[in-house]
Amino acid sequence: MVVATEINPSRIEKIREVEIPVIDLSVKKSKAAKLIVKACEDYGFFKVINHGVPHHIIKKMEDEGFEFFHKPLPDKIRVGSANPFGYGSKNIGLSGDKGELEYLILQTSQDSILNTSKFRCTVSCYVECVRELACKILELIAKGLGVPRSFFSHLVRRFDSDSLLRLNHYPPVSDTSHSFQRGSSIGFGEHSDPQILTLLRSNGVAGLQISMGNGNWAPVAPDPHAFCVNIGDVLQAMTNGRFISVRHRAMANTLADRSRLSLVFFGAPPPEAIINCPPQLLKQNEPRYRAFTWAEYKSHTYAHRLGETRLDHFKIV
Repeated sequence: MVVATEINPSRIEKIREVEIPVIDLSVKKSKAAKLIVKACEDYGFFKVINHGVPHHIIKKMEDEGFEFFHKPLPDKIRVGSANPFGYGSKNIGLSGDKGELEYLILQTSQDSILNTSKFRCTVSCYVECVRELACKILELIAKGLGVPRSFFSHLVRRFDSDSLLRLNHYPPVSDTSHSFQRGSSIGFGEHSDPQILTLLRSNGVAGLQISMGNGNWAPVAPDPHAFCVNIGDVLQAMTNGRFISVRHRAMANTLADRSRLSLVFFGAPPPEAIINCPPQLLKQNEPRYRAFTWAEYKSHTYAHRLGETRLDHFKIV
């Protein structure tokens, strides 16, 4: 992933306050579907409340995450390097790119979850809940777009789904240089997610920002009652570009006494699943992207280090 330790001083950037859409999933489905579709079109990003994921399951996952990251480094390294699954720190890109975080990447299948049986059980329960939430949101999107209910969600429900869980830990930075004092150090650099849908939960420490284009960045305030949801590249392609795969980043944690922990579920298709746009969305529009498999797109994505124009490779000229 392309991550710089500091914002490029030659690039003019502005922080712009934006009212992020917050969608109550307890309202009538038709209303929620309409609001979600609009948020996906306008921002590619929104929050959901009354989402149905029990607080005690979220809390237990956060506690297990902090317990893991507070272990001595040799114990963390013992689970294996993040290549592609396991523990990593600082070096998080394919070209020596760095960020102010450490992380743990896990496959969501039961047999591949690392560490102790207690940790495995906690992850399994959490993944089951957030996967169901992701599918619920995808089915509301389908309703709002007028496509078959399971057109998007069945790809995430499949037993061979390539979905991931990533735990990101941003400890307080110790650098007191001028760049850090300006709050300009990157914790996790600008990128979009290649998968279908991302669900993110953080522990209440700010840092996430979404791109509004033209160098404008909108901070996303942490919300103890919400999950953040963002559209991935695959869903942008499956909606023929109607939805935005939003670029986002996390700033380094400048709090002196508190770490930031984010739990990130990436809902992805199976490797051989064919990605295409449903015919209902092509009645008045020509297809913008050719059909491709998730394995093909994933390979292209990492070959291009999550670059900004990677979907262009699959556009129909």
